[in-house]
Amino acid sequence: MFNNEQNVTENLILGYLEENGFEKPAALEWKRIPFSGEWGISTSLFKTAALESKKTKGVNVKQKAQEIASGIRDCIGLPEGFSRIEAVNGYLNLYFSASEYTQRVVDTVLTQTVEFGRGERTGEKVMVEFSQPNTHKAFHVGHLRNVILGNAVCNILDFAGYDVVRANYIGDIGLHVIKWLWNYITLHDGETPGEDKTRWMGDIYSEADRRFSESEQAEVEVRQLFSRWDQREEEIVELWRKTRGWSLEGFNQIYELLDVRFDRIYFESEVEDSGKELIEELISKGIARDERPDEAVIVPLDELLGLEDNFKVLVVLRSDGTSLYATKDLSLAINKFNEYDIKRSIYVIDVRQSFYMQQIYKTLEIMGYSWAKDCYHLAYEIVNLPGNVTMSSRDGTVVLLDDLIQEATDRAKTIVETKNPELDVEKKNDIALSVALGALKYSMLSRDNTKIVTFDWDRALDYNGQAAPYIQYASVRANSILRKVGMDIPGSIRPEYELKKVEIELIDLISMTPNIIERSAREYKPLLIANHSFDLAKTFNDFYMQCPVLKAEEPIRSSRLRLVAAARQAMENCLRLLGIKAPDIM
Repeated sequence: MFNNEQNVTENLILGYLEENGFEKPAALEWKRIPFSGEWGISTSLFKTAALESKKTKGVNVKQKAQEIASGIRDCIGLPEGFSRIEAVNGYLNLYFSASEYTQRVVDTVLTQTVEFGRGERTGEKVMVEFSQPNTHKAFHVGHLRNVILGNAVCNILDFAGYDVVRANYIGDIGLHVIKWLWNYITLHDGETPGEDKTRWMGDIYSEADRRFSESEQAEVEVRQLFSRWDQREEEIVELWRKTRGWSLEGFNQIYELLDVRFDRIYFESEVEDSGKELIEELISKGIARDERPDEAVIVPLDELLGLEDNFKVLVVLRSDGTSLYATKDLSLAINKFNEYDIKRSIYVIDVRQSFYMQQIYKTLEIMGYSWAKDCYHLAYEIVNLPGNVTMSSRDGTVVLLDDLIQEATDRAKTIVETKNPELDVEKKNDIALSVALGALKYSMLSRDNTKIVTFDWDRALDYNGQAAPYIQYASVRANSILRKVGMDIPGSIRPEYELKKVEIELIDLISMTPNIIERSAREYKPLLIANHSFDLAKTFNDFYMQCPVLKAEEPIRSSRLRLVAAARQAMENCLRLLGIKAPDIM
């Protein structure tokens, strides 16, 4: 929000360097000065001084940096928008008036409202592939970390100025599908799912997997069915289409509940044939080695690269000619860049696939695709139940979405009824659902995505700790103050009174929001916004307890009302990027 002042000052500095024969950098690096009575920004002249030392031997870099900083200070004077300038230890420090800074921060937030923190459009198109569920299986909390993380990254990238293509790659073919079809044909032929399609599909899969592991005859029958699928027998293909549709309907129910959308949905089935054709091309070019019928088709990565035990061997086709994940992933990657002309492709995929993803990217590089370096694996760790029980679709250690949301909603509703018993049932239910979904999403995003999450009810729904309900309630507190004045927020005002420490901390945090969002987008880390939103809420709650607003005398009352509105907006904007709603009341 002080970019104009910073840019003008930077041009003055670069002009001074050029006029005085110094080598100037393409751009200066600016840092915020921690508040100590006034806010400010700082830039170092050490790089320029170091370049000078290369020209003239014996130059003391530290002294030269200070000399340059002092020269700039004396030459450019006090740039517009700043209250003070100083040259200290090779740094040029520029300070803002605390009252003017406060006014600018609050005015910016209340002018931009829901757009506060949004970056300028970069024109760079980025695809984020996330969710990637398998049809004919259950959709449980372990899958939710992927979809919640991917959706938040998309929200953040879009808000930071990137053109985002939200992609989903659904596993609709493979052994797991054939096992499901086999079990359905033998035990459930003619049955149809009820309202909860995902649970029904998951139950049949669990049953299929159990039967498959218990009987050698079952494996024979499944292989026979797989062969019929490979030959595209009309009866099997038609059943696959119908049952796949049931899964997709169930997935859509989940995405709608989580407020997640996609611009492009890819299916494994649509890249299987092109993947096989691609492998044949790799064989003809000498990139892949065909060792069929005894062995598989492989890409000997280390051999091709002249390395030892770095990327090893990537198997790209089975010995019987059937496809693997790699068969399709290579084709899909090419399709993405051809179809959308993207600059970057981000894959939100389990950390356990990290080495495999490196093999895929390296193979694409060997194939001559320069954009292979622009493929990025955003890895995430697993979600455990309390007791470190890893969730699996194959056994009973899963928490399905409906169960999770229902339990969270029931717990949230108990608190809502305690705080606001006069609300009607529908309103209580809406609030409880917002709190439940917020608790679920925040618990996934407030921990580094490379760390294991052990889901814990009490922590996720904690109204007094680092959890979504705490942040949502802080927003509600701010909203309550504003409702008491009929949402009539006073006009722009410069606070001339002495700001309390907690007011300064709150203003400081609000002003940091755009930079936090930009960094979160650059590093693909929703965690940064999750932490920032908690810091905002905690500091606002401290402000709420220490600084009277409605009972304060003017002009303090009006200034603090505007600060309350700005804090609420900053919190809500951060929550929205995480996919979390901030209810009006709780």
